[in-house]
Amino acid sequence: MQIDGLQYANWSEKIFRQMREGGVDAVHVTIAYHETFREAVLNLERWNRCFETFPDLITKGLTAHDVKRAQETGRTAIFFGFQNPSPIEDDIGLVEIFHALGVRFMQLSYNNQSLLATGCYEEEDSGITRMGRQVIQEMNRVGIVVDMSHSADRSTIEAAEISERPITITHANPHEWAPALRNKRADVIRAVTEGGGMLGFSLYPHHLKDKSNCTIESFCEMIARTADAFGTEHFGIGSDLCQDQPDNVVQWMRTGRWTKEVDYGEGSATSPGFPPMPGWFQDNRDFANIEKGLQTVGMNDSEIGAIMGGNWYRFFAKNFGPS
Repeated sequence: MQIDGLQYANWSEKIFRQMREGGVDAVHVTIAYHETFREAVLNLERWNRCFETFPDLITKGLTAHDVKRAQETGRTAIFFGFQNPSPIEDDIGLVEIFHALGVRFMQLSYNNQSLLATGCYEEEDSGITRMGRQVIQEMNRVGIVVDMSHSADRSTIEAAEISERPITITHANPHEWAPALRNKRADVIRAVTEGGGMLGFSLYPHHLKDKSNCTIESFCEMIARTADAFGTEHFGIGSDLCQDQPDNVVQWMRTGRWTKEVDYGEGSATSPGFPPMPGWFQDNRDFANIEKGLQTVGMNDSEIGAIMGGNWYRFFAKNFGPS
C-alpha cells in the first residue's frame, strides 16, 4: 500500500495517470492555503468535477476503507486538507461543516500567527490561543486531524498536549538533519509521536539536506535513523510534491493577501519560484525509488511497508471518524 501524506500539485489527467503508474493508493491533497470559506468550497466543487471526469482514476476519500476500495478498483483515493485555518474564518461551527464536506486535515497555522496558533516564521511563539484550544476540541470531536506542519515549536508541542486524539506533521523532516525553519526538532517530534501521532517525511527541496542535490541514500538513512529513535510506527511519506505548479503559485502559498511585499521564502533568497526536485523523485512514479533506498539502508519489508503507507492507513482508520 502506498499513501502520500501531502501533495499540492497542479492536478490533471497526466498526474492522475502517473499516480496509477506509481501505485499510489491515496493522497492527502491541499485544497486551501489562504482561502475564505466560500473560496474553499469552490475548490471542493472543482474536485467534484474531477471525480466526475476521471472516475476510473480517482475517488473521493472519507475513511480508511476508501483506501482499500481505491486499491481494489485500481484508483487513487483523494483526501482533503487545509494548510491554514482561514476557511473556518472565526466560526467554530464551520469545523463540522467542512468535515461533512470531506475535509480530514487542517493545519492550525501556515508560517504566520493565526487565530489558533503560531507559525514557524514568527519571532515569538505564544502557543495555542484560546480559540485554538476550542477548535482542537471540536476537530477531535468530529474527526478532522490536527496538522502542525507549518507551526512553531511551542505551538506544536502544546497542540499535542491539548489534543485528545493523535496529531500529525504531514510534511517535514528532522531539523537536526536539515536545519530549515520548517523542519522539526527532536522535542517536537517526541511530543507528537508519544501521543500516537505521525510525521510524513518531506521531499520538498528546501526541507532536504543539500536541497535539490540531496541523495536518496541520505534521505533514506535519515528515515531509518529517525524511525530507530522514535519508532517506525509513527512515520510515513508526505512528499509535499507541487508538480506542474507555475512559479507564481509560490507567492500565493507564502503571502496570500496579508502583505504587498514579495516573500522569497526560506532557502530561496533570489528566486521566488519552485526549486528543482531531486533527480530520483520527480513525480508519483518515483515512490519505488524510496522503497529501494530503504532496503539499501537495512530496513526490512515490514518496516518499509509501514513507512510507505501502512502507518498512514492505520492513522486514517483511527482518526477520521467522530470521537
